[in-house]
Amino acid sequence: MTPTLPSLSDGRPGDAEDLLRDMLRIRLFEDAVRDLFTKNLMRGSTHLCQGQEAVTVGVCAALTDGDTMTCTYRGHGAVIAMGAPLDRCFGELLGRAGGLCGGKGGSMHLADISVGALGSNAIVGAHLPMSCGAALAAQYRGETAVSVAFFGDGATNIGTFHESVNLAAIWKLPVLFVIENNQYGEYSPLAATTPIGRLADRAGSYGIPGVHVDGNDVVSVRHVAAEAVARARAGDGPTLIEADTYRHLGHSRSDPATYRPTGELERWLARDPITLLERAMGETAAGPVRAEVDEEVTAALDRALAWPCPSPEELTKDVYA
Repeated sequence: MTPTLPSLSDGRPGDAEDLLRDMLRIRLFEDAVRDLFTKNLMRGSTHLCQGQEAVTVGVCAALTDGDTMTCTYRGHGAVIAMGAPLDRCFGELLGRAGGLCGGKGGSMHLADISVGALGSNAIVGAHLPMSCGAALAAQYRGETAVSVAFFGDGATNIGTFHESVNLAAIWKLPVLFVIENNQYGEYSPLAATTPIGRLADRAGSYGIPGVHVDGNDVVSVRHVAAEAVARARAGDGPTLIEADTYRHLGHSRSDPATYRPTGELERWLARDPITLLERAMGETAAGPVRAEVDEEVTAALDRALAWPCPSPEELTKDVYA
């Protein structure tokens, strides 16, 4: 694959800087999280999304206040792209009382209802019906809100994927089903688990549009998402979007990803979505944005590290049974 630069001709002044800023927030956040795990400052596991930033940023850039989003356990980036504050995201992963969920949800259960991030989900495909529910609620209330579900290529072989897309198609629910096709379902390449090469083709079985886009070109992703959002708001139902991308690291923090063929990582690194946008913008424009975000992420982490852990009394709060 030959690296191509995103076209910035369809944006407004400052638009590229905003997109770069959002992608860098996710990248530097994830880099910091990886470092915190190596220092044993976080418990459990985590699934990082370096390399996939253009998909969540591009799609969420097409949304507005009142729209909602669900995502997978590799969901830090999607929650940040919706506008969740970085310090509270760090706080949640660090198990601090100031975290988004009081420090009790951790890496795989980030949620911030105030920005429409209904939550990441540890069960593959389990959040797709949730996005259908959010879309049905908006439809029932006569609102124009749209719901987005981000999920990996592996989830397209899960029953809830087919059930959710079928339901959304029949009821014309305002949902965007966005496949973050990072080429692997955990440790298995797509070809080993799926009999077709283009996942967007599955949309035809449900009578809805299926769109494929370069998931490392944030401008192209936003354009495709904006068209799907407009269609959903107009009452024309769901769209299935397949965005080709690549996770730079292994499936989880304990995965060295030795199963990848020689040279594959290097080919995708040459198409790093952040690098492509920075080249298109030029160093004069991109450099200050990177410096600004670096300071922002560092300050957010410092605040989160200073927060206390939840008190023992918080253990049973919000627990219903």
